Amino acid sequence: MDATVKVRSFNRHRSLAPYFFLLPAAALILMFNIFPLLMSFVISTLDMQISFSSAKFIGLKNYIDALADRRFINSIGVTLKFTLLELPVQTILGLFLSALLAKNTTSNKILRSVYFLPIICSATAIGIMWNMILHSNIGLITYWIRSAGFGRVNFLNTPTLALYVVLFVTVWRTFGISIIILVASMQNVPGDYYQAADIDGAGKIRQFFFITLPSVMPAFWFLLMTRAIGSLQIFDIVYTLTGGGPNFTTETLVTYVYRKAVAMGGNMGYATAISEFLFVFIMFITFIQYRIMTKTEQ
Repeated sequence: MDATVKVRSFNRHRSLAPYFFLLPAAALILMFNIFPLLMSFVISTLDMQISFSSAKFIGLKNYIDALADRRFINSIGVTLKFTLLELPVQTILGLFLSALLAKNTTSNKILRSVYFLPIICSATAIGIMWNMILHSNIGLITYWIRSAGFGRVNFLNTPTLALYVVLFVTVWRTFGISIIILVASMQNVPGDYYQAADIDGAGKIRQFFFITLPSVMPAFWFLLMTRAIGSLQIFDIVYTLTGGGPNFTTETLVTYVYRKAVAMGGNMGYATAISEFLFVFIMFITFIQYRIMTKTEQ
């Protein structure tokens, strides 16, 4: 009888052992992810300044005010436009260059390293660097354009150009990680597939569309989801490159959240309510992409 009880006690403790190992990680997730997320919903219902000196419960007023805020609506439009432009450029450019750099030749390895270098640099430093290069007075590129006789071009303060400059700098900085992910996926495609395609007379273009592209779709969907989230949260390059101008044509949602929370009187409650809209929107976009990815794989 005592032996049976001891065996049951031992089995019970052994079944609980994995949960004890998971407890530190679960505690960290609860402390730094779940709890701040719940607190953000609480703060969004308050009229509270950045100093936390006073807080007054106002319910859903911040959300109602946000829906009537023209700058908030404009920032949503700018963010969506930037995302819809950045994703196709990022993915198509990544696929094209990855197909060219997939073979492990010495030149390809060097080029992959060169393309990856910007991603290890600070986005703030990248934004400041390109701000100096494209500056209308001291910029190197604008100097070359003037020297060629095309006159002065103000890339960063022209409303029709500024967002495309931000797009260019963002893609220039981040497409290196797209290449690394897609190249790694392409190198895992069995070589037998290509040998069979060669025997059947399929050219390189048909091999890319019917062998390479279907094989890298899981990595492609992962890249698409992560880049969509990154594009919707774009801040540092915009803030250091254009500051949201000119005339709010590059003011993204996160940039506006920062301005409301810090620069424009520090209205933390209102800024947090705006960020909740972004949270819900990212969740919705991620869910839609996940559903499409699942159906595509099936």
